[in-house]
Amino acid sequence: MGNTYTNVAVHIIFHTKNGCPKIEEPDLPELFRYIGGVIKTMTGVAYIVGGRPDHVHVLTLLPSSISLADFVRTIKANSSRRIKEINPYYEKFAWQRGFGAFAVSQSNKGAVIEYITNQKEHHRYKSAHEEFLQFLEKNGLLMPEKPRINDAEN
Repeated sequence: MGNTYTNVAVHIIFHTKNGCPKIEEPDLPELFRYIGGVIKTMTGVAYIVGGRPDHVHVLTLLPSSISLADFVRTIKANSSRRIKEINPYYEKFAWQRGFGAFAVSQSNKGAVIEYITNQKEHHRYKSAHEEFLQFLEKNGLLMPEKPRINDAEN
């Protein structure tokens, strides 16, 4: 086959590093647009970029020419550099090292877009940490904790 064809939609989540400044609400739209531009330069498609001051969600088509780890590393490095240019407040800004990436089927893409669009409302009830743990559990990467049996009960 002479050409490469892929359709790999991925929901990526990454968080700010603990102890670093959070992204201020007015700066979020610019950051999200910038991330979309970084994705476009890597020949990816950013369906939506959103999130909250302490984390980012991206629904994207992963380009066939780059690994997922390199793709996310490039997004995080460039967006970190950009956020520091916005305001001296962000001088010590950094993303955490890791990330979550979850496959999204064509039929579920709309639901993920809606979920990312409604982050502000969603996080009125759930922290980013709780949300991330649910993603891990839902995707079989974290087993729900079983209640511990007290030795005295044996």
